[in-house]
Amino acid sequence: MINAVRGSLRGPRGHRTEGDKSVKALRLLTMNTLFTGDVPARLRALGAALDRADYDIVCLQEVMFRRNARLIRRAAPAYRHCAYSGTVLLKGGLVLLSRWPISRWRFVRYPMTGPVRGELLMRKGAQLASVATPDGELVVVNTHLSANRDDDWAPTNRYTRIAGDELARIAGLVAAVEPSLPVAVAGDLNVPRDSAALAHFVATTGLRDVLADDTRPTYRPTPRWPSPPALDHVLVRAAAGETLTGGADLVFQDEVTLADGRRAYLSDHYGVQAHLIRSR
Repeated sequence: MINAVRGSLRGPRGHRTEGDKSVKALRLLTMNTLFTGDVPARLRALGAALDRADYDIVCLQEVMFRRNARLIRRAAPAYRHCAYSGTVLLKGGLVLLSRWPISRWRFVRYPMTGPVRGELLMRKGAQLASVATPDGELVVVNTHLSANRDDDWAPTNRYTRIAGDELARIAGLVAAVEPSLPVAVAGDLNVPRDSAALAHFVATTGLRDVLADDTRPTYRPTPRWPSPPALDHVLVRAAAGETLTGGADLVFQDEVTLADGRRAYLSDHYGVQAHLIRSR
């Protein structure tokens, strides 16, 4: 169970700050950063873009190595707080950046089940963190589920069953969070927005998909995969007696200029940003 630390960042009524930063609503971003290719150059560009943006919490996947996490932190100093687990290889490849204190975090590994695949070396799982935002504690679950190598999300598919087991593990984590705390589950879930697996997960946990009616893909289309589904998600659950509202959009869809002048995409995924407003 993650314990709450309440009120420590609350300023005068109607104006909440950390230093000179005023927050009207919480902005959360999730993005799979792609662990292949010219990773350092892209991560430096991503870090610089994040530093210029006004996200409060950033959930990253496929960061993979501790040196990459350090690179992002150097490129995005505005995020004073960071969470990841592992020494050389990061557990799950997951990194959480935050402008607000992270009171605690832990990594929960998913069960290793067949078929045997190189992806198992990533030790995929969920990163559970408690962030002390100006509006109170928020529990964030940053995660990256196993990929569906068959591109077949029918309930009987072997990879769909793996995803179901991993979603069930997240459901257990969400259920263990005390009802007085809001929860955000964010990451590359590797299941489409219209899949039965995701619908069952949302119904079981009481989470709400902030992009529920959005049909745009979150994976960049390619000649090999011209019509990919939406695989990256932000799902939220309000605290008891409260509402958690807001909208979401896709970001980082276009090429950027790297430090050496080359043009490149930041990732094979788009980012998903959510604007969350917690009201009592």
